[in-house]
Amino acid sequence: MIMTNEEKLGSAPLFRLMMSMGIPTLVAQIINLLYNIIDRIYIGHIPEVGATALTGVGLALPMIVIISAFSAFVGAGGAPLSAIALGRGKKEEAERILGNGFSLLLIFSAFLMILFFIIKRPVLFLIGASDATFPFADEYMTIYIFGTLFVQISLGMNPYITAQGCSRTAMLSVLIGAVLNIALDPLFIFGFGMGIRGAALATVISQFVSAVWVLRFLTRKERAMGIRRNYLKIQGKIVAKIMSLGVAPFIMQATESFISIVMNSGLQRYGGDMYVGTLTIMQSVMQFVSIPVSGFTQGVQPIMSYNFGAGNIERVKKTYFTMLGIVMSYTILLTISIMAVPGIFARMFTDSSELILLVEKILPVFVCGMLVFGVQMSSQTTFLALGQAKISLFIALLRKVILLIPLAIILPKLTGDVMFIYYAEPISDVTSALTCGILFACLFGKILKRSKKSQL
Repeated sequence: MIMTNEEKLGSAPLFRLMMSMGIPTLVAQIINLLYNIIDRIYIGHIPEVGATALTGVGLALPMIVIISAFSAFVGAGGAPLSAIALGRGKKEEAERILGNGFSLLLIFSAFLMILFFIIKRPVLFLIGASDATFPFADEYMTIYIFGTLFVQISLGMNPYITAQGCSRTAMLSVLIGAVLNIALDPLFIFGFGMGIRGAALATVISQFVSAVWVLRFLTRKERAMGIRRNYLKIQGKIVAKIMSLGVAPFIMQATESFISIVMNSGLQRYGGDMYVGTLTIMQSVMQFVSIPVSGFTQGVQPIMSYNFGAGNIERVKKTYFTMLGIVMSYTILLTISIMAVPGIFARMFTDSSELILLVEKILPVFVCGMLVFGVQMSSQTTFLALGQAKISLFIALLRKVILLIPLAIILPKLTGDVMFIYYAEPISDVTSALTCGILFACLFGKILKRSKKSQL
């Protein structure tokens, strides 16, 4: 007898299941990263204005991050809840969560489109646009805003596909958009001579196709859960649950833009242009560690949510410890490699010998905290999978808002040394990981016991 994807979550051999769920999501994250990088490479090679155009797109990035953060709000907030409901055999409840999530995305899309059309000019100048860079940032952002709905659907609904055990389908939705974007970029930018407008249009079209793919999957009747017309009406209790769990991933994404602004301004003040240049390289290198880990843990999350809902506590425990072993092995191995040969990673992004030497000096310090990053991501993912909204929110706030941003501001002020801006990163990484580990050790067993009692 062939098991459905939903049944596999509860009974398939665990390690093989984790690989089949985690690797496609991991690949999707890497593809998403790569096509964003390639997008910027094309823009940077626009004749005569490439450098300025690239700067303009960089200025638009904080607003783009905010738009993506709202999709994470609904996707990461609702998908674990729907998986828990499926695990409990409550298909109707799972579809109500999905339907309310879809309606929320429609509301967010309309709100964000209106908001950013009103504020994009003053915000772009506030971020640092000049008379030279503003036209490029404005052109790109204006077209991108029109595609807000497609971004919300493709990114916000995709986790609901993964939540029912179809991680390969979820990966394909990202892959389709990425391949199309990579193909359309040179055609629109250079072939049609559209420049930066062509890059933005290629992105919007790609997101539209991804959104259609996602909706096509989620509207089929034979799915474990799908978008049903009678479940689209907003229900306060369901929305509150989605938003309470989704606020943590939202904050994690939304604060990325603010962190870049804080650290860049500090590096400019205490170090100068060369030090600002190091941050772009080092944050890109850190993504080699963080994005695969994030992708893998997101893929594994539905296994824990489903089995938690089904009351299969031992399978939840085994999933967590297996996930922790896998991601810790990866983070330790790659982080040590980066620390051992930082120059190799620096040369991937620049030919400047001066900048390479500076990155070689600073990168081992900057990334050393990633040695324990696996502890935080495993713990955070598990709390999300088990529907622990308050704990997830605290963890999201801890690493970046409570620790990193204040440390990046205060430490260089106290010392007058630019290096302390870099020290803020490993200090916050290690402190956050240790705190997460302690919280998990104290609360994991209690959460599972409460769940078991409630099902008796």
